[in-house]
Amino acid sequence: MPHYEVVIIGSGFAGLCMGARLKQAGIHDFLILEKDKEFGGTWRVNQYPGCACDVPSHLYSFSFLQNPEWTRKYAPQRELLAYTVKAAQDLGLMPHLRLDTALLSAEYDEAAGAWRLHTSRGEMIAKHLVTGMGALGRPKLPTLPGLESFQGKTFHSQQWDHGYDLQGKRVAVIGTGASAIQFVPEIAPKLAQLDLYQRTPPWILPRPDRAISKAERWLLRHFSISRWAYRALNYVRNEWRYIAFGKQPALMRATQKLALAYMHKHIRDPELRRKLTPDYTMGCKRILLVNDYYQTLTRSNVAVLGNGIREVRAHSVIDGDGQERAVDAIIFATGFDLEQALGPLELKGRGGLSLQQASRDGLDAYKGTTLPGFPNFYMIAGPNTGLGHNSMIYMIESGVNYILQAIQMTQLQRIKSLEVKADAAGEYNRQIQQKLKGTVWNSGCKSWYLNSRGKNLTLWPGFTFEYRRIMKKFDADQYHARFD
Repeated sequence: MPHYEVVIIGSGFAGLCMGARLKQAGIHDFLILEKDKEFGGTWRVNQYPGCACDVPSHLYSFSFLQNPEWTRKYAPQRELLAYTVKAAQDLGLMPHLRLDTALLSAEYDEAAGAWRLHTSRGEMIAKHLVTGMGALGRPKLPTLPGLESFQGKTFHSQQWDHGYDLQGKRVAVIGTGASAIQFVPEIAPKLAQLDLYQRTPPWILPRPDRAISKAERWLLRHFSISRWAYRALNYVRNEWRYIAFGKQPALMRATQKLALAYMHKHIRDPELRRKLTPDYTMGCKRILLVNDYYQTLTRSNVAVLGNGIREVRAHSVIDGDGQERAVDAIIFATGFDLEQALGPLELKGRGGLSLQQASRDGLDAYKGTTLPGFPNFYMIAGPNTGLGHNSMIYMIESGVNYILQAIQMTQLQRIKSLEVKADAAGEYNRQIQQKLKGTVWNSGCKSWYLNSRGKNLTLWPGFTFEYRRIMKKFDADQYHARFD
């Protein structure tokens, strides 16, 4: 049975970052498992029309592999995927990738101090198991009465069917989140009718996107100081926003006025304005950036429906008022299942403790990375490390640096296993939830940041540099260490 020092699950930014840092540290005995036949993470899976990043491109890349070739300030999906592929090649990670290899289950062998992995390609052993599975990997579908009887086309935005010709079709789009606002403007002109079913209107601001000129790209390509300076400028511009999100939510009122002015500029119809005006504090749900969404909603072939769905029939949808609307296709833009981000993975830690048992009240983790009862197990961008204001790549690199130190420590000191202390994890998460109480994210609305129990296990309640500070040095005193 093959044995590896480290096995990483997932080949997106998190998994590739972990692999790159292992190689840079001289650790080459590792694999990156990818369940699909291609690698690339979020930007390979999400390929819907108009798909693009809502974080400035120059922040959405590794600090140790900055890309001077972005063509737009907010990169489209194809460029983000191309960067991911190039990163795997340039960082020497291709030999470590195992595609079409899904992790089915894993059990911790306490006697061996290692994880026994059962994959779709056979079994293997890993001393350290690291998950880099993104939160946007499992589409969430609503339960609609009669949906099984629908005879038209259905798909989720993450699983876009590019083979289905939308020209002249009548389409129901369910959801008005970050995906919908990008693809609705792209598909509306070719449709006979687009019915947009909105549960809660989002707060929307214009996206300050623009093309990056050849002269700018030349400067960024030839002078590293310009890349660092531009990256730092973008970082600071985004980071200061946490003051409004986390410290003084009242500051959001000024931004709300800007958002309302932006909507009023493009929406003249008072009734449509009413439908599109949020009734919650800006930032409680994700703020969306787009330049052509409101204009699209004024088209004669677009209807915004905010009264829900009563029933789906073979060729139609019955809205909450009982009105029947004929449709040829239903596109779900209903987000992702964050509570089941690790999917159906059967993970059993020390003493047979299952991940499902450990996360009955939500998956808490120490520093978003380690769990009591799961030795030598690490998560990249785990619970309470998500952001509403800056780049997740910064958080990923912070977490990877912490994990790398833990792995190096086990090697240098011949440690069999490391497991975070339960009281350390409990106190850390108590403090996290306390800090979240005063933020805009916990101001009362229902959002994907909150789990089914209303607990925020998604977002980091602080500046990103604060997270980097606590992850800078591996705090071994908060862990139980077992030696050979």
